[in-house]
Amino acid sequence: MSWRNHLSVILDQIKLTGPNYLDLLRNLKIVLNYEKIAYVFTKAPPKTAATNAPTEELDKLEKWLYHDLQAKSYMLASISDELQMRFQDAVNATGIYGHMQELRGEQTHPLRNVTVKELMKSRLRYGASVHGHGVRMIGLIKKLVGMDLVIPNELFKNILLLSLPSLFDGFLVNFNMNKLEGSLEELVNLLTGYEGTIKRENLVFLLSSSFGTKKDPKGK
Repeated sequence: MSWRNHLSVILDQIKLTGPNYLDLLRNLKIVLNYEKIAYVFTKAPPKTAATNAPTEELDKLEKWLYHDLQAKSYMLASISDELQMRFQDAVNATGIYGHMQELRGEQTHPLRNVTVKELMKSRLRYGASVHGHGVRMIGLIKKLVGMDLVIPNELFKNILLLSLPSLFDGFLVNFNMNKLEGSLEELVNLLTGYEGTIKRENLVFLLSSSFGTKKDPKGK
């Protein structure tokens, strides 16, 4: 039986060369999480056990070493030949992961700056759907989260609300007074409902104004 699971075929689709780090790491995490071995990146290896150590301690060390070897093998199999030569002498998977994080930093820093700028400059255009606008902004926010940008959820909500025109001032006042909570998706749904209410009220006003100014054929 092959040491690779059936999900690992996605690693064959992309070879890490540096510029495509984000795509590769996303696939790598899927495979390692499926194998339940991604913990070797964050947990320190067990201390080397003496030959006369308790069986439980020896088993724990053996398990970690096996999982580390698996993770290291997956990582080496998913990178270019040039990077394999650079990383093949790494003691464990954590060493390779550290190098990959450096590559990621080189790639994500300028991309993150561009995404932050795009998010901060986003404004709902006149006549455009607030739902579509909200979905787009959530996409940018998730993109930043994927690049490890740590920002409180409340700040993301404020950025979204500040991107709206004066039409939504009433919603903003109600939002601040009642300290409404929930996810970004729920906030977008509330804004969509508010937008629908405003449109209906405007339609009723226009119809009322139209009928109210219509002249009687008899001049009465």
